[in-house]
Amino acid sequence: MPTLERSSDVCPERPAEPVWMQEIPLRQAYQRVLVQDIYRAQNLERIVETGSCACEIRFPSWDDAEGAFRERHASDERWEMLQASDAYNRRASAVRPAAKAICEAAGNW
Repeated sequence: MPTLERSSDVCPERPAEPVWMQEIPLRQAYQRVLVQDIYRAQNLERIVETGSCACEIRFPSWDDAEGAFRERHASDERWEMLQASDAYNRRASAVRPAAKAICEAAGNW
């Protein structure tokens, strides 16, 4: 029976999103999405750079993504954050095939 609980057979011990992200008001959800996009791009790039799809590489803490958000985007206007999300998604899409191949070979996709 389907549930709303998030669980995964791959790296089930994933770090939870930071609480502040989970508590962002709906009108500011684009901030949460941007941090998620940063996290995804960084992680896929890290997989390709290291050639490893170990769980701590694929799903590290959120610290680097949070830091990038705070340093580069926290004071941006909404439209700038949306543009940044688009750029991070393009970065992630560019490396996704290579990261997927590495992770599939490791049985971790």
